[in-house]
Amino acid sequence: MGRTSNSDGPFLVLTERLDGHDTFLSGSLDVDGVNVPVRIMTLDDVTVLHPTGSGTMPTLRARWSGTLHLAHGLRPQVAPEDLESAAETEGRILDALDDAELRYALTFLSEATTPGIRAARIAAIVSALPPAVRSAA
Repeated sequence: MGRTSNSDGPFLVLTERLDGHDTFLSGSLDVDGVNVPVRIMTLDDVTVLHPTGSGTMPTLRARWSGTLHLAHGLRPQVAPEDLESAAETEGRILDALDDAELRYALTFLSEATTPGIRAARIAAIVSALPPAVRSAA
């Protein structure tokens, strides 16, 4: 892992981007026997750690190693009420999406900039869901 800094202090660049975690998490880094609270920023192709607080930061070489602890792990995704309602109205199963698919759908939906775009995106997500199986009466 690498190290760089600016007027805000050091930024620690991980050799591999964290996948499956929301960005801007807080965590802690164990490095050289010291536990350092960090802010975790996962960008398009890199994850960067920024030490926070007044804790002691050990002097790091250009390349260093440590253990990153994520207190909250993967954040559970919860579908908004309007998406759940639309799926139910259309007889579609929102629960059929796995965690990655749901995260993708919710990100797509959350990036809507107007009510019209949000409605269109809800319609697109719902149309891609499998139909509910109705039992014979």
